[in-house]
Amino acid sequence: MGSLRVGIVGLPNAGKTTLLNALSRAGALVAAYPFTTVDPNVGVVDVPDQRLDAIADLAGCDRRVPATVRFVDIAGLVEGASKGEGLGNKFLAHIREVDAVVHVVRAFEAPDISHVTGTLDPVRDVELVDTELLLSDIEMVGRMLQKARRDAKGGDRESKARADALVSLEELVGQEPVNRRDLEERRLLGLAMEAGLLSVKPTIIVLNVGEDRESSDRYEGEIRSWAEKRDIPVLVANAEIEAELSELDHEEALEFEREMGIDEESLSRVIRASYEMLGLITFFSIDSGECRAWPVPKGSYATYAAGRIHTDFEKGFVKAEAVHYQDFLSCGCFAAAREEGMLRVEGREYVVQDGDVIHFKFAT
Repeated sequence: MGSLRVGIVGLPNAGKTTLLNALSRAGALVAAYPFTTVDPNVGVVDVPDQRLDAIADLAGCDRRVPATVRFVDIAGLVEGASKGEGLGNKFLAHIREVDAVVHVVRAFEAPDISHVTGTLDPVRDVELVDTELLLSDIEMVGRMLQKARRDAKGGDRESKARADALVSLEELVGQEPVNRRDLEERRLLGLAMEAGLLSVKPTIIVLNVGEDRESSDRYEGEIRSWAEKRDIPVLVANAEIEAELSELDHEEALEFEREMGIDEESLSRVIRASYEMLGLITFFSIDSGECRAWPVPKGSYATYAAGRIHTDFEKGFVKAEAVHYQDFLSCGCFAAAREEGMLRVEGREYVVQDGDVIHFKFAT
């Protein structure tokens, strides 16, 4: 797994590019017209993780390499996108390429920024995008089912079983909302992921609010009620203010955030929610004066983690010397951790834990 890929989607003028600016400090020009973003804007940002600096300081590492997230600001979607309206085909193709989706929903009034429907209604807007993704998925599963049925006519058992599974998948996708837990229970999630279904992509809703607290609270209640039935997390942010703060130096931005009651910036909240949805954890490596953070899926074996650093590490894996972050801090280095009995020697099937500091031994 390289950088985590997160697509920022929503209706035109919902504030997607403004949010990208806030997340990546890109400082790009934001225009107030639909389809300003024709090709995706991309921002690659570091994953905030205080553990990286703490480990690097103790290990005397001059170079620190954090994990990264690639945010992709995808062109605004309109009704009929599943049939190619607006930039629909491009929009849907770009979403299929990302690991998770941040769905930006507009909840701010701005006379100088047009709304594609003319009125503000966050639940209607999120349902419009959701429906277009669902219609595209139904068409995708239908095409896969037709092919499987053709293949099954020859009596191939695997094709027949695949066709039966696709019939079940088609039934579930036709329901609203699509529930990932139902897919998992019926062993259809893998097939859904193979199909690149858009409606089951791990999704976060970011409600982009204005300064009117009363209307913001009302819209937040409505969108949370809608999202709760679908197990979709909701984050609330004023993207315009956070984009402006992102242009200030760090200390000045922190002071303004305290004054405005912003406890945690959107970058940290979005990344943490994305990691949780995708079941990612982080381990750390120290080598030749470099401390690096590596994201891996929860439950990964030591061999897989070794392969993230280099394929030779996985192929020639001998053992892993691992110490947890907290133990490493208390001991101060690998040598002290070994003396204190905190450094563990683990084999190929060791399940990496979040916060492990690992040194891999491999044979060439």
